[in-house]
Amino acid sequence: MTRSVYVTGTDRGDGRQVIELGVMELLTRHVDRVGVFRPLVHDHGPDRLFDLLRSRYRLGQAPESVYGLTYGEASALQAERGMDELVSALVERFLAVAREYEYVLVLGTDFAATNVPDELALNARLANEFGASVITVVGGQDQAAEAVRAEAANAYRAYEALGCDVVALVVNRVAPADRAAVAEGLAAHLPVACYALPEDGSLSAPTVAQIVRKLGAEVLLGDDAGLNRDVRDFVFGGAMLPAFLPALTEGCLVVTPGDRTDLIIGALAAHSAGAPPIAGLLLTLDERPGPSILALAGRLAPGTPVISVPGGSFPTAAELFAVEGKLNAASPRKSETALGLFERHVDTAELTNRISVARSSRVTPMMFEHELIERSRSGRRRVVLPEGTEERVLRAADVLLRRDVCDLTLLGEEEAIRKRAAELGIDLSEAQLIDPQTSPLRERFAELYARVRAHKGMTVELAHDVVADVSYFGTLMVQEGLADGMVSGAVHSTAATIRPAFEIIKTAPGAQIVSSVFFMCLADRVLVYGDCAVNPDPNAEQLADIAIQSAATAAQFGVEPRIAMLSYSTGTSGSGADVDKVRKATEIVRERRPDLLVEGPIQYDAAVDASVAATKLPGSEVAGKATVLVFPDLNTGNNTYKAVQRSAGAVAVGPVLQGLRKPVNDLSRGALVQDIVNTVAITAIQAQGEQRP
Repeated sequence: MTRSVYVTGTDRGDGRQVIELGVMELLTRHVDRVGVFRPLVHDHGPDRLFDLLRSRYRLGQAPESVYGLTYGEASALQAERGMDELVSALVERFLAVAREYEYVLVLGTDFAATNVPDELALNARLANEFGASVITVVGGQDQAAEAVRAEAANAYRAYEALGCDVVALVVNRVAPADRAAVAEGLAAHLPVACYALPEDGSLSAPTVAQIVRKLGAEVLLGDDAGLNRDVRDFVFGGAMLPAFLPALTEGCLVVTPGDRTDLIIGALAAHSAGAPPIAGLLLTLDERPGPSILALAGRLAPGTPVISVPGGSFPTAAELFAVEGKLNAASPRKSETALGLFERHVDTAELTNRISVARSSRVTPMMFEHELIERSRSGRRRVVLPEGTEERVLRAADVLLRRDVCDLTLLGEEEAIRKRAAELGIDLSEAQLIDPQTSPLRERFAELYARVRAHKGMTVELAHDVVADVSYFGTLMVQEGLADGMVSGAVHSTAATIRPAFEIIKTAPGAQIVSSVFFMCLADRVLVYGDCAVNPDPNAEQLADIAIQSAATAAQFGVEPRIAMLSYSTGTSGSGADVDKVRKATEIVRERRPDLLVEGPIQYDAAVDASVAATKLPGSEVAGKATVLVFPDLNTGNNTYKAVQRSAGAVAVGPVLQGLRKPVNDLSRGALVQDIVNTVAITAIQAQGEQRP
């Protein structure tokens, strides 16, 4: 039976989209097929929130199936045939969605300029008719704590009195100083899960792109990243430059007549220096700088938006103050902020239980990625990122910080990191920045490295230069407990990333070698491939070590290990040096770890396909259902993972290094931002299994 949850409110302005996004995040962690239904819409045009949910969660639902009726259609139907007929029509549309999905998220009406009488009662009745649990959202913006508590209690009682199964009440946009008091007061007086989320100005702050659309502005300079910056303040330029510069604030949009080239260049120069980073410039009066000034502006602050409007500053100001930021598919950073806010202040495990989300038997790539984020957040660790000026690393850091996944340290020249972050509109205030060249830790690390490598003739003087390298510095931070793990490789080679780990951190007790796995996220399951990145031609002992390490890694990330030792032959059907190596490795695994399920030698098809396994190895506990696939050499493993990734559309997460005393992970130099986010989350989870010094 399809289950559903109905997110509704009592009035407009409650910021309910944050809650709806957070609930969808919870659902997609556990359920493969989630549908969306909005009973009433203002028109049949594109829906901003559904477009966001569809793009973020890869929903295949047709947009036309999401909506019930327009408010106009609903009003006409109610007037002509009565409320029962209106409800019946909406129930029929809802059931059409429910038949196609395991769980349906229902987005309640928005209470915005509608002609439907008693919208609260309509939402309550629809929730009851849909058989949906209800999450009630109340806005607390600009209200005292006591007033917010009273309004929230009244909202709960109103929906409960109408027969709704209210499973949670969320008060949103509360003054940060009142958040704890509001949450505690509600929890003490209401028999339902109560959560309070503080007001976050960055969510209501418009992006430059939203201002461009609202004002019909012309973009003179700026890239997509710059246009996606949040505008947190407006600074109107009329003074001379010495008085103007101190008025700039972080994230402000500078509004000035287009002929004030001194203010334009001054603001961009200040941004380039990171003091402070601005969102962009809006030029008024239809005045534009000449080509030489625009060219200089583009060189001073690449990507920073410069936009132009024909009106003067006063009418432009009136329009600007009316623009409010909205969650949409074009502002992914706002979505990360919203989810971070939701997950910090909502007990997601409790809410998941209350809305009765049963975990699907399938594990999709998205579900696996969600699980990584959730687990890494549950036991906070610090991860060091040596490539602190690399754009992809900075964008990944932005996501990780907004989602509150872990603590971060970025290495590199601090001014260069801040400047690059400012150009990208990224806030690094919650990250630690360290320059290995100037850090006081350099002397301490030089002495430590000289001791570790004394047998190779290393001296403190030579070590002083070695440890200034970001990879060595980051590795030494991990070794000394100043970070719990390290992720590098977006611009450095694998050797540059893992050589310091071999020299300083070394292998874990019981591990003969360092190896790697990829988590291969197929449409309906996760497989573990090893070793596809480190060891070119392991011998039988090393291959057994890889299998045992891979099984442990699989178990750590929720994959029950059933090991297939792969070869071109299955069972006793083949012979030769390569097959014999795999056969011997399998015997070693069984001797060292009799508790593990292992089969080998076995061909790939017999390992993963039950029908093939029934013919080639009937009765095997592994054949046909292997989860850990160990390749005989790097050539086979690397080519196979890439073939599966490209041909089957699998998401490959990794490589994940294993066998080190402390976690260090290598990135592909072609890694995408989401790859880096996933690898950092994996590293944090690996560190949760380590003892802190």
